[in-house]
Amino acid sequence: MLLRRKLFSVSSFLCFYIFMAMTAQTEIRKIIHIDMDAFFASVEQLDNPELRGKPLAVGGSSERGVVAAASYEARKFGVRSAMASKVAKRKCPELIFVKHRFERYRQISHQIREIFFEYTDLVEPLSLDEAYLDVTFAKKGKPSATLIAQEIRKRIFDETGLTASAGVSYNKFLAKVASDVNKPNGIFVVTPKEAQDFIDELEVKRFFGIGKVTASKLNKMGVWFGCDLRKIDRLELVHLFGKAGNYYFDICRGVDNRPVQPSRERKSVGAENTFSYDLYESEELETKLLKIADKVWERSTKSQVKAKTLTLKFKYSDFEQHTRSKTIEAGFVAKEQFVQESMKLLKTDYGFTKGIRLLGLTLSNFIHDEPAKKAVQLVIEF
Repeated sequence: MLLRRKLFSVSSFLCFYIFMAMTAQTEIRKIIHIDMDAFFASVEQLDNPELRGKPLAVGGSSERGVVAAASYEARKFGVRSAMASKVAKRKCPELIFVKHRFERYRQISHQIREIFFEYTDLVEPLSLDEAYLDVTFAKKGKPSATLIAQEIRKRIFDETGLTASAGVSYNKFLAKVASDVNKPNGIFVVTPKEAQDFIDELEVKRFFGIGKVTASKLNKMGVWFGCDLRKIDRLELVHLFGKAGNYYFDICRGVDNRPVQPSRERKSVGAENTFSYDLYESEELETKLLKIADKVWERSTKSQVKAKTLTLKFKYSDFEQHTRSKTIEAGFVAKEQFVQESMKLLKTDYGFTKGIRLLGLTLSNFIHDEPAKKAVQLVIEF
């Protein structure tokens, strides 16, 4: 009887230990965020040695042009992506503009992702130049996420000639923010023990998920750093910022339970065009919209998605922006139907009151045959 009790006690202890170990594992992950340095501009400088070391912008140099990417040499002058080309040129008179080559960028992006997949299948691309990797149980390399990140960065440089920065931590928020700390060509690690101090000293404008408008609103409230944000309770944040308030409450405490999703669902497929001059004539608007519709339908066909909602976006010459939408419960199943409904949105009785500088079409509200499956995850050491 005594022996049975001892065996039962040992067995109970082992079960409790395994349970606690598994619980701990579900709470700690090892996440890497890889962000290529000035990707589009760096590819152009890689392919054309004459552009190296010079201030470079990828995008159109026309009056209506927009900077898609800027080299670090250009960024020293204040040139940034999404900036109007004429403003960029004013800031940096020596700025060199080159046209984008998205096929080339996709080619290199694919090459880089193949490197990622050698270490883990849990890769969540955010764009052509950045991705999250969950290396909690890496397929190769050291057990340390930091060493894996260093090895991946080295391989990217050796195989493509481009540099990448990395952030390493136990969740996506911290890894994303960390990747920006030592840019370009750097790495930064935030361990669980260091996380709260790191967040407390971080300016809210640098929080991933807090934009300029929200940061400005927080600053007016006297909230400048993570430690200030942590003083506001959840209910007040939700009252001030809606659902996002829950996210702000959690991240300033280092809590972000979002898993790395290797098959991120696409929310929309679209295309738009900014014109070099304002459009007024309906025939010209229809011609431009047809070209945009061709691109959108081609992209939706390649993505193999079926959408319920079609949205027309238009922007006037004074930058005032509007949208018009049409939802069909059965979805858009034929190109002719899609084009016809696009034209109806364009020709609505409301018309246009001013010259048009931008037109765009987007398909969204996708129909799914099966519910999306979420990845389940566990853990190890940093």
